[in-house]
Amino acid sequence: MTADRKPFFQTRGIVLHPADIATWEWPEKAKAAGLTTIATHQAPHVVVEFVQSEEGRRILEKCRNLGLEVEHELHAMNELLPRKLFEKDPTMFRMNEHGDRAPDANLCVHSSAAVETVCESAVSLARILRSTTGRHFFWIDDAQPMCRCPKCRGLSDSDQALILENAMIRALREIDLKATLAHLAYSRTLEPPAHVKPEPGVFLEFAPIVRRFDAPLSRRDARFDRPGAPTHGEQIDLLDANLDVFGRENTQALEYWMDVSLFCRLAKKDLVKLPWNREVFLDDLETYAARGVRRVTSFGVYIHGEYVKRYGEPPLDEYGAGLLEREAS
Repeated sequence: MTADRKPFFQTRGIVLHPADIATWEWPEKAKAAGLTTIATHQAPHVVVEFVQSEEGRRILEKCRNLGLEVEHELHAMNELLPRKLFEKDPTMFRMNEHGDRAPDANLCVHSSAAVETVCESAVSLARILRSTTGRHFFWIDDAQPMCRCPKCRGLSDSDQALILENAMIRALREIDLKATLAHLAYSRTLEPPAHVKPEPGVFLEFAPIVRRFDAPLSRRDARFDRPGAPTHGEQIDLLDANLDVFGRENTQALEYWMDVSLFCRLAKKDLVKLPWNREVFLDDLETYAARGVRRVTSFGVYIHGEYVKRYGEPPLDEYGAGLLEREAS
């Protein structure tokens, strides 16, 4: 990187559990690797407890002093709409495939009471979990279905999620005119919305979790070994289709190259060494860059003090160097 040129990737991030951040020198290591952003990840109440703790405040101050941005990427819906409200008003919650209202996941986006509750909760949470970038990540429940009531069933999960996100961004912009909010294209919402358009401030976050990590996304025929899994090519086509809806300017790729927790689940072990593949990582960066995606982050969950003690330091310098290598034209 020449002194007078800027990196192509404007966001160079890592997404971590609070326990990861608290048990390793993450702020210092992230800064040294050239990263711009640390994001927390877990249930909202876990992150709230962390940022309000003495240690959490100390770490946030360290990030400020180092010039690191702090964000919070959260599967939040079951806390934004507390499940205990089901007894009061079941119509706030989704209808399942059997025609029953259920508090198991998400909500009914055609319930004004549910949407209002979520928006109020999102604003309250945003005041506590302050994003230094103004970007917010209040995702629907992890890989869980949306509503199948008569009003919702004609809309995809992506459309329903976007209806809610449009309402949330309006509420968030009442307290911060520059606030933005992620639409997570992941699992059940990987296909783009077809009937709902994003309001200003809603940006795309693309997270292709069902993929291989020994082959780059550019290898179109590659497919994760699971029945019904899409090929890499099919997922890239869905990224392109989502970009047509949301635009490229603020889109973020949320990847798993550094996510020890994912590889632990795949190996069915408590802690495994990260199977880092630099060539796949660099090839994937080119795939995103070719589409004008300039914000990139990766989960890094389970890279913590015990991981470093057992396996040594992760390939954070190679990760950061790869993100810094490409210059903006």
